[in-house]
Amino acid sequence: MPDSPLCIGLMSGTSLDGVDAVLLRCGPEPNLLTTLESPLPPDIRAAAAALCRGSEGEIERLGVLDRQLGELFAEVTLALLAKSGHDPEEIRAIGSHGITLRHRPASGGHHTPFTLQAGDPNTIAEKTGITTVADFRRRDIAAGGEGAPLVPAFHAAVFGRVNETRAVVNIGGIANLTLLRNDQVLAGFDTGPGNTLLDFWAQKHLGTPCDRNGAWGAEGRAHQPLLEQLRAHPWLKRTGPRSTGKEMFNPEWLEGQLQAYPGLSARDVQATLGELTAECIALSLQACDTDGIDAVYVCGGGAYNSDLMRRLYRLLSPTRLETTAALGVAPEWVEAAAFAWLAWRTLEGLSGNAPEVTGAHGERILGGIYPGRLRARRS
Repeated sequence: MPDSPLCIGLMSGTSLDGVDAVLLRCGPEPNLLTTLESPLPPDIRAAAAALCRGSEGEIERLGVLDRQLGELFAEVTLALLAKSGHDPEEIRAIGSHGITLRHRPASGGHHTPFTLQAGDPNTIAEKTGITTVADFRRRDIAAGGEGAPLVPAFHAAVFGRVNETRAVVNIGGIANLTLLRNDQVLAGFDTGPGNTLLDFWAQKHLGTPCDRNGAWGAEGRAHQPLLEQLRAHPWLKRTGPRSTGKEMFNPEWLEGQLQAYPGLSARDVQATLGELTAECIALSLQACDTDGIDAVYVCGGGAYNSDLMRRLYRLLSPTRLETTAALGVAPEWVEAAAFAWLAWRTLEGLSGNAPEVTGAHGERILGGIYPGRLRARRS
């Protein structure tokens, strides 16, 4: 479909490891054309992590980080265009998710829910000259929703199949799932911790960004008493629309839980965290009211954790378990592609949320639109 618009998607998740950028040909059958991954500079990563935890002088530091991220996202966009061979004038829009610094949804017990992402879209639009759509989550929250997850509508458009019930599980810092029957969304929600605790524990004990391929966790044994204690978190007992983040499942929470088990080996803690992520996903799927799931497809960084995938395979068997690569989209690019698609939906005046997932009062057009630079008028 050469006449379908080209859009760029930018995604940086709770893992704070980098920026994923994609060039997507939108329309009824989205087609991923070019991809680029760019690491977060250490100073920006540290600044974002500090703001996620909360500390003094937040307003000043937020303002600086917001602009810095806008500059970085613009640079990544221009690098993606150079790689693709396309000019900015050929791009309909950029969809930028930004970095989530706070997520306080109603399911977390917050009386005035809100969500906050950094990455100034004005700067992105100014530096690239491309119309930018951003701030996707707050409209859904204003409509009574959770503001997350927002990718299920994209999952339905790209991964839905007639006469089949599928689950798409995204394992990023936080894990979430989408349940599809044919090309319709039946349900979706965050399931709990994804990679966030696994990555923290690997960084602390291995000095590496993550447990590469899950090799370290695979050497340990899940500690059942600790697992049951972690699984007793009140949020994990919630049903219906729910979303969460590092505000709830974070290093401080984990360290507090571990105080009861001072002699437990670090390797066994890692194995226990892997089992926690897998069990939260499996139990969430089992709780969905459905006649049966034909297949489960995994995306996000967790798809490359072999230990985590083995645990899911054991818990979900005999249901077929694959990654979204089997459906034509590599696991690491699904979320960025979703925000390119959501930007296109916004400019077309089409809804982007799935009320069945977020609990919003209805479908809503998401995001704010930040126009690109004006072109010179022809005389």
